[in-house]
Amino acid sequence: MSFIETDERKELRAAVAALGKKYGAEYFQKCAKQDLKTTELWKEAGDLGFIGVNLPEEYGGGGAGMYELSIVMEELAASGTGLLMLVVSPAICGNVIARFGTEEQKKKWLPGLASGEITMAFGITEPDAGSNSHQITTTGRRDGDEWILSGQKVFISGVDQADAVLIVGRTEEAKTGKLAPALFIVPTDAEGFTFTQIPMELQNPEKQFQLFLDDVRLPADALVGDPEAALSQLFAGLNPERIMGAASAIGMGRYALDKAVAYAKDRTVWKTPIGAHQGIAHPLAAGKVELEMAKLMMQKAATLYDAGDDWGAAEPANMAKYAAAEASTKLVDQAVHTLGGNGLTSEYGLAPMLALVRIAKVAPVSREMVLNFVAQNTLGLPKSY
Repeated sequence: MSFIETDERKELRAAVAALGKKYGAEYFQKCAKQDLKTTELWKEAGDLGFIGVNLPEEYGGGGAGMYELSIVMEELAASGTGLLMLVVSPAICGNVIARFGTEEQKKKWLPGLASGEITMAFGITEPDAGSNSHQITTTGRRDGDEWILSGQKVFISGVDQADAVLIVGRTEEAKTGKLAPALFIVPTDAEGFTFTQIPMELQNPEKQFQLFLDDVRLPADALVGDPEAALSQLFAGLNPERIMGAASAIGMGRYALDKAVAYAKDRTVWKTPIGAHQGIAHPLAAGKVELEMAKLMMQKAATLYDAGDDWGAAEPANMAKYAAAEASTKLVDQAVHTLGGNGLTSEYGLAPMLALVRIAKVAPVSREMVLNFVAQNTLGLPKSY
């Protein structure tokens, strides 16, 4: 296993960085403040093949993997233009459908997901079932050849710009009668499907929503994969979510670090650039070290996932998300501190990141649940819940 990037990956990284630089943080923050979507950036990223770089070539994708998609996420975030829907649409939904969908589902959804012409949201969290996905109450019941889906979801990203939502629900097992996890593709224009925006103190073009599924009638082919294996299918989509969450955090950390370093080189007090002082230099250097360690763990997770080792990827994917969140939140705070009052001005564009990067500690999985995973599965400690 080697984390030395190939020439092709280096070229992809450079091309995505150029696209991010073309739009930049000002574009992203303008969209956030004016309640606009990053439509132009999303379309160009799709036209260049970046959005579907991980999806199979036979369905219009790039034929690469999560390693390459994490490069796309990291470089866009490092340019101040991180696209949250990259985590959801091609990484979670695209991977799940590519691996477990029927041939008809793949033909219907993957080409559009790969080009960016179709966007799919992902609905797992519920008001009374946050981190505990085993307590999901959204339920699908059979009605002849169709499904009827009822329930609620909360903190679902980008539903207003999505064509469909991959909903995590539950169905009754034929053998035992117990409720088992199941994945349904629900078009956002389906009758009985409604959503409301959740007010958030975040400057982000991609908004959060609460979903209501009131006896939504779906065709038989809305169910993805084998209903008896839905739990393993679900976790196969959550590893990419954690990898992309790490990539986003690493990119934001890089963006903040670049701003702080440029300022520390230029800002002179008492005839000396402030970057010459260890009180400024050392925290930034430590942040760089921690970012690079998180990035290595992310690359390990992506490499294992792309090799088909779902369980082997689970530990590094969780660790990468944890490490990236810790490093980036600390580094953004240090960058603001380095700039002093300028760190809170609109001109330098760091202040909005204080809230945005903090999400990394909470979503897509909280730092405490990552520590639970490591404690129980890696260290073999007794389960705490």
